[in-house]
Amino acid sequence: MTGSSSGSQREKIPIKGSDLLDRFIEGITILQYKAKDTVFSQGDPSDRIFFIQKGKVKLTVVSTRGREAIVGVLGANEFVGEQCLAGQMFREMTVTAVEDCSLARIERVEMLRSLRENSEWSMTFISCLLSQNLHLLDELVDHFFNHSEKRLARLLLSQAHYGKDRKTEEIIPKIDQETLAEMVGTTRGRISFFMNKFRKRGFIDYENDYKGSLRVHSSLLNVILRD
Repeated sequence: MTGSSSGSQREKIPIKGSDLLDRFIEGITILQYKAKDTVFSQGDPSDRIFFIQKGKVKLTVVSTRGREAIVGVLGANEFVGEQCLAGQMFREMTVTAVEDCSLARIERVEMLRSLRENSEWSMTFISCLLSQNLHLLDELVDHFFNHSEKRLARLLLSQAHYGKDRKTEEIIPKIDQETLAEMVGTTRGRISFFMNKFRKRGFIDYENDYKGSLRVHSSLLNVILRD
């Protein structure tokens, strides 16, 4: 089976902190979440939208038979819960912090007002949604067509913000192997096997000074490009 051949990550529309939000939206509430905290749950009233200032969250859904699936992972400069703007009454997924997060909470009514009254803000918001929807589509295609080793490699590169300049962030905050297994869609044992393999090949390094944080090297892209 042939997987996707590109390891590049789509560029995100820059909205630095809450600067742009503060210009056009009133009544923003900044909330702090610890890793594994729930932002909102499937079935909750859908009346607010969140802007991720810092950190990452995962989106999960549970079927009527109790099976859970991870829809995707979103990070800084992305929105979550925007479905409420289209008339969604109840949340169709659960959003959980993967690491410590800072989120700006915006009431649905206020968000709609700001979009109606300012075309600059409206176009920026639409561009952000298009960008992150393409990002989630990439993750979905990756899940269907690539095996678990490639999915893990792509996930780590994504967490490191690998981009066109072929550089990565210095440090990735620690993500436990159980969470990685959920995000990749495999077992914890397979994650442990692949992580050890990546480390031995020099694709990743553990940073002891940062409580188990991870350094991802651009050479990990070789795993994705390999047939």
